[in-house]
Amino acid sequence: MSSWKGKTRGGLAGYQFFLLLLRYPGIKFTYFFLHFVVPYFILFAPLGRKAQYWYFRNIHHFSPLKSVRLIYKNFHVFGQVLIDKVALMANFNQKFTFNFDGEHILHEMAAQGGGILMGAHLGNWEIAGQLLERIDTKVHILMLEAEHEKIKGLLDNVMTKKSMDVIAIKDDFSHLLAIKEALQRNEIVAMHGDRFMPGSKTIDCPFMGYQATFPNGPFYLAVKFNKPVTFVSAVKESKTHYHFYATPPVVMPKATSIKARNELPAQLLELYVKELENTLKKYPEQWFNYYYFWDRHAKITPA
Repeated sequence: MSSWKGKTRGGLAGYQFFLLLLRYPGIKFTYFFLHFVVPYFILFAPLGRKAQYWYFRNIHHFSPLKSVRLIYKNFHVFGQVLIDKVALMANFNQKFTFNFDGEHILHEMAAQGGGILMGAHLGNWEIAGQLLERIDTKVHILMLEAEHEKIKGLLDNVMTKKSMDVIAIKDDFSHLLAIKEALQRNEIVAMHGDRFMPGSKTIDCPFMGYQATFPNGPFYLAVKFNKPVTFVSAVKESKTHYHFYATPPVVMPKATSIKARNELPAQLLELYVKELENTLKKYPEQWFNYYYFWDRHAKITPA
């Protein structure tokens, strides 16, 4: 099974390019331009192309022809998501619309002492900022330091909405203190639960019929700080419409032994995976992990 290499598709050059197009021709032309960009990325991203084909064929059991079509759609939707992200951060007044399922859950979480939002690289998490601005507490987004610094200088010049704070994941583990302090102030911390860096502690879990590996860290932190956890996603349903989902919060029991501290993160992961499966079945083309996420040799046979 391949692992994520710590590099996210759509880096600084991509943000700069799309920002230029959005500033002048506008979003419609930028979407149109994707028809020329997407074939290039499909052609020169063999791992992403092959991993997505395997995903559509083996996880969703689509036909070979449908799987090929969905590879193109997947890359195209990813490009739109990147464009939308920049457009919203720069406040280019695009006419996006939103449905918010579970908005009251986030308001209640903010009023009752904060908590953790757990997402994945599925859909467009940054779009949820449209909702998070309405929540009466500070929201911190956990992000790899390299990824944050790469785009920070560019977006700082155009961002008009800065209500969200970024906690950068650092080698010295200082981000753990920042998370602890944010939660002690009854604020909200948002993080992804689906990727890990090489060398990180992980947990294996059945996921969509195959064994998959997840990071231990996010689930361990949720147990350690004993805060409510809500699983969230924001998926693109049309060119200008997004749907945000938030599940009822889960509060894991406080770990009172080393055994419980090891077992409880795995139990929380199972709940996370269940919600992730529900979303992926509805929106299979919005899975944006461009590597072999599953162990291709560990198919799970139903009992």
